[in-house]
Amino acid sequence: MHAAYAAQPSHPSTVNTPLEARALSHAFSGTNALLDINLALPAGSVLGLIGRNGAGKSTLIRALLGLLEPLSGQARVFGEPALQLSDAAKARLSYVPQQPEALSWLSAAEMFEFLSRFYPRWDGDFAKRTLERWGIAPKRVMAKLSPGERQRVDLIRALASQPQLLVLDEPAAALDPVARRELLREVALRAGEAGATVLFSTHIVSDLERVASDIAFMHQGRLLMHCPVDDTKERYARLWLPANQSAAAPETALSHRRHADGSLSLVVQREGDAWPAAASLPGARVDALGLEDLFVEVAE
Repeated sequence: MHAAYAAQPSHPSTVNTPLEARALSHAFSGTNALLDINLALPAGSVLGLIGRNGAGKSTLIRALLGLLEPLSGQARVFGEPALQLSDAAKARLSYVPQQPEALSWLSAAEMFEFLSRFYPRWDGDFAKRTLERWGIAPKRVMAKLSPGERQRVDLIRALASQPQLLVLDEPAAALDPVARRELLREVALRAGEAGATVLFSTHIVSDLERVASDIAFMHQGRLLMHCPVDDTKERYARLWLPANQSAAAPETALSHRRHADGSLSLVVQREGDAWPAAASLPGARVDALGLEDLFVEVAE
């Protein structure tokens, strides 16, 4: 059960912020998909958007890029309203959806030739070399490629444009672990060389640890936390309270879990240099959480 949520700034800064959300909310058939999301990506950051399937990650990405009009709030890309992006702004970003389908009647080589006309920084040599390295036939129609091959082609397409903003929705979902690691290494390398800002969604915690500089945690349409990956162990922990102290549980906990014996375990956030006051009660215990443990505690 989730009783409280991490505070979010009401007005993210537009200075040096390639991508931001301001109070985004959306619903499908009366079911909330996004609830008052505020998020800002500083230039050069690599943000991993993590959450269970159905948490709202894809909906948030589509709203951020102007592919979906939210019920309320606003998204901005390079300072422009996402729903009214200029051609110049579009040429500076690349997006890879979870299930690439566009231009599926073309071969990879034909698609790259077509798209190269719209991207001034298109790197044709990289596209050709990477197709060869990944063993993808450039003249094969993409509709006949496997899901993993199609996902790789779409990633090559995104990287070859040398974007300043790269947005990936579950970019490795169709790949085996070895291929996924290689793909993420390529993303990190190309993005690092170009100084690009990257947002990628995933439900695989190990992907975050390999690539992301920052983490944003979504659950049931809400943004629960947003911080540097390296800060999670210092900033968040599991607080265990015995049954006779459970009434003192802090309301600001990211999650509450009651056990059969009446005790409580909570994910809490450090307040300055100290954990919540309940951590000092008799019988209370604070346990460090790795990134995967944190994900499990908050997402269940």
